[in-house]
Amino acid sequence: MFGRKQTPAKTSDQIILMRRAGLLVGETLALLQREVRPGMTTLDLDALAEDHIRSHGGVPNFQLVPGYAHTLCTSVNEEIVHGIPGSRVLDVGDLVSIDCGAEVEGWNGDAACTLLVGGREAASRDDVRLIDATEDALWAGLAALAVGERLYAVGEAVEASLTAAGERDGHAYGIVEDYVGHGIGRTMHEDPQIPNYGVRDRGPVVRSGFTGAIEPMVTWGSPDSRVLADEWTVVTSDGSRAAHWEHTVAVTEAGLWVLTAIDGGQEELAAAGAEYAPLGHA
Repeated sequence: MFGRKQTPAKTSDQIILMRRAGLLVGETLALLQREVRPGMTTLDLDALAEDHIRSHGGVPNFQLVPGYAHTLCTSVNEEIVHGIPGSRVLDVGDLVSIDCGAEVEGWNGDAACTLLVGGREAASRDDVRLIDATEDALWAGLAALAVGERLYAVGEAVEASLTAAGERDGHAYGIVEDYVGHGIGRTMHEDPQIPNYGVRDRGPVVRSGFTGAIEPMVTWGSPDSRVLADEWTVVTSDGSRAAHWEHTVAVTEAGLWVLTAIDGGQEELAAAGAEYAPLGHA
């Protein structure tokens, strides 16, 4: 795809503009984390997200995708990604992955998290392990980004993190290969694609100013998937549960700035051994 070329890059001013969109996405997901509770529908979550994004000067960029009318993708239990908000009522112990995007002044942010309805205390041990392993893999993938390194080191780091988690938990996690991360900027999805697993081609060299969305999707069982009749919702083929975490990140010579993390990723990047490097006002 990109062979041994370099990634695209944004200027510092453009990255600062992207932070506005990214921060709005992060704040929207934080709102949903506070508000999600048993008895809500996935459409209730979608309405909260749209109101928050529009009232803070943004546009839900998922609605700019042809054929999609919602602010979020809400994927419950065995649903991996692209679940359509609707009348489904959330129950205690449900696992819901929320993917959210916003555009502010022509620049985009994209992030996802997986929540446990009723909190961790209401969840099964397996679901907690799945969610934690997936989030840890996200930060491992982010921490693998550095100027001058190969982009597909991200997937190698994600896979290594999940392999280590599997050894720790006594369970082999499934890495979904059909859906991957991507570049982001003026549009939500830009080249290059970013695999969440190791591949032979190491990919393009990461340039200072690269902005991408890293998003591992992980299953408790088989990583195989299928698309439902609605032509959007992706589910695990074996009915096992799935988790999805995502952040938009900017890479500069100084380090990383996680544009969709409220704190810019400072704490998590430090824990992963990566440099936190905000531009201007964090």
